[in-house]
Amino acid sequence: MAETIEGHGGDLALAALRAYGVTEMFTLSGGHVFPLYDAAHRAGFGIFDVRHEQSAVFAAEAVAKLQRRPGLAVLTAGPGVTNGVSALTSAHFNGSPMLVLGGRAPAFRWGAGSLQEIDHVPLVAPVTKHAATVADTAAVPAEVAAALTAALTPHRGPAFLDLPLEVLFSSVDASVPDAAPVPRIEADPDEVSRAAALIAQAQRPVMIAGSDVWAGDAVEALRAAAEALQVPVFTNGMGRGALPPGHPLAFARARRAAFDEADVVVVVGTPLDFRLGFGEFGAAQVVHIVDAPGQRATHVAAAVSPAGDPRAILTALAGHTGPAADHGDWIAGLRSAEDAAKARDREAMAADTDPIKPARVYGELRRILAPDAVTIGDGGDFVSYAGRYLEPAQPGTWLDPGPYGCLGTGMGYAMGARVTYPDRQICVLMGDGAAGFSLMDVESLVRQKLPVVIVVGNNGIWGLEKHPMRAMYGYDVAADLQPGLRYDDVVRALGGAGETVEKAADLGPALARGFDAGAPYLVNVLTDPTDAYPRSSNLA
Repeated sequence: MAETIEGHGGDLALAALRAYGVTEMFTLSGGHVFPLYDAAHRAGFGIFDVRHEQSAVFAAEAVAKLQRRPGLAVLTAGPGVTNGVSALTSAHFNGSPMLVLGGRAPAFRWGAGSLQEIDHVPLVAPVTKHAATVADTAAVPAEVAAALTAALTPHRGPAFLDLPLEVLFSSVDASVPDAAPVPRIEADPDEVSRAAALIAQAQRPVMIAGSDVWAGDAVEALRAAAEALQVPVFTNGMGRGALPPGHPLAFARARRAAFDEADVVVVVGTPLDFRLGFGEFGAAQVVHIVDAPGQRATHVAAAVSPAGDPRAILTALAGHTGPAADHGDWIAGLRSAEDAAKARDREAMAADTDPIKPARVYGELRRILAPDAVTIGDGGDFVSYAGRYLEPAQPGTWLDPGPYGCLGTGMGYAMGARVTYPDRQICVLMGDGAAGFSLMDVESLVRQKLPVVIVVGNNGIWGLEKHPMRAMYGYDVAADLQPGLRYDDVVRALGGAGETVEKAADLGPALARGFDAGAPYLVNVLTDPTDAYPRSSNLA
């Protein structure tokens, strides 16, 4: 039942936010949004502040991803909002349900040149599900509720509201609505049945499960469908860990064999983008299961593409009772390819070389990371190795920038993860290039007593650019960083701790010291600059 409260715009916004389960805000201080701070301070609502607005938005996105409920970033007007746009765009591509509340120059002086006066809405509308300016203080609760409902409605994504100065500072009596139920999209049952029959009768089916399996609370339904239909499963994004590494249908390293030989490829909860070869799987038929019709691929002719609640669709697949082929030989063949690849991986992860190979870093991390550790990737070349060598044991424990590929997620994601899980290991994997985007926010972590371990793969170059450019042109430019730079000294100067590692044998003890430190701790690993992650171009 809606209640009526009296207060300024900050009080009214906070009341609406709490109805949707929001318990904290991430922000960088700005005078335009003081009433939001005032309301939060008086209510005991968590306030976590950062040194750059993008970190605030990334932190809110991490909460949204990990907790599957709205995250909140509060940004001051003008540059406060524009500094957060790249992170807001990442949330758009990741389908992360979050709300950015922006301050705004006063409406009664609009056009007169107030401080930081700019119309934010046209800038953020293309990358949000809902973007609006609140024109009246009494409308604040309803506007916040509408924005949050839009953010949570599949396909999920970020929302934005800006609040003119006089709207936020004025006080009124206003009604605060209860949280609205999130609309549930029902898939066409005929499409679901066709998908089930196609998968069951395929000779060589394979499934890819992505982030929307986690976001849609469909992990158990995925396992049930895979087991019922006996389909090997690969994962990406936050789908990683949906099947534990020891599961007989869980695969990670036999992708080439699977995609080259499959006759049906089932893609669940992730777009057919560059990460999946744009959905081009040779002669295989494609089943694309999405959470909303707008997520269907337009560049690929799928055999069938059910759109709706992924948990309901996967549950229906698990209940298929029609004819089914025997996939035992297919699974056994992939298992042989998987085992062979993992044997090669074990050799690479044990390499005792000088300088250190990136694979060895991940070999040591596999020994020390707990099953429920949250691992955060913020980088290009170095983090590519993480995707190859680390296998999350549980779903909802892997955070990477996603298909937008925006660097700088590291410290914001770390803040959101530590706020979400006060007692878990939080490990940020960061390239030395990515370190330049957000490492200053270690100070925010130190000041607010939010310990994390940061592992920097320091090869002194922009690895994703240097090696391809040399291959194309025989030279490279704008691709070098300072070799051996002491990023651990930067963290120490900001109040944290850390060390530089040059020998592979010293990696394990350094990581152990990091997780025992109780403060932000950076392990600066000098890695081999000649070691490049193998890849083909996926830019076009």
